[in-house]
Amino acid sequence: MEASKFWPLKNFCDSEKLIRVLFDLARHHAPSTIFLDEIDAIISQRGGEGRSEHEASRRLKTELLIQMDGLQKTNELVFVLAATNLPWELDAAMLRRLEKRILVPLPDPEARRGMFEMLLPSQPGDEPLPHDVLVEKSEGYSGSDIRILCKEAAMQPLRRTLAILEDREDIVPEEELPKIGPILPEDIDRALSNTRPSAHLHAHLYDKFNDDYGSQILK
Repeated sequence: MEASKFWPLKNFCDSEKLIRVLFDLARHHAPSTIFLDEIDAIISQRGGEGRSEHEASRRLKTELLIQMDGLQKTNELVFVLAATNLPWELDAAMLRRLEKRILVPLPDPEARRGMFEMLLPSQPGDEPLPHDVLVEKSEGYSGSDIRILCKEAAMQPLRRTLAILEDREDIVPEEELPKIGPILPEDIDRALSNTRPSAHLHAHLYDKFNDDYGSQILK
């Protein structure tokens, strides 16, 4: 049997050890914070009725839960912060150990304006970009959606330049290459037409999870 076929099991076993090392280091350097991004990838619902699960994966999840329990039994100042886009996929045992479950809402108009001004700043001498239009038409966009939208708008001047070069039959010397122009208002319109929000696809699931398990923030 090829050695590569043993890699997934070895990888899981190594991950189990790394979990212990991670928490040991966090205790040693306390006060500290452990950030687990996309936690659903490692602590989704465990094998049960209608589901199968590799033994090594199960041990990895069990080790993480044990380490979380260990933090509750000591006085070390170790804070565990986890993030996920699929909270309903998390194992129930992990949900019980995450004492606060806070839904981070989609960016509001002020937040979206700040992102657009940072990702698509107006350059001196160029026509001001219609940030107001972007804010108005990006209702329901997530931070990732906004980043994709801005990238799409920023690519339009480059595409215009490439189109000019493709029409040239001769080889253009480097010193004669046309400069990439500014982002135009029509580039914004094209980007908006080519980019759609994605977070709304699971909006009802977020609302239900927040109603069932979310921690209410007192104002």
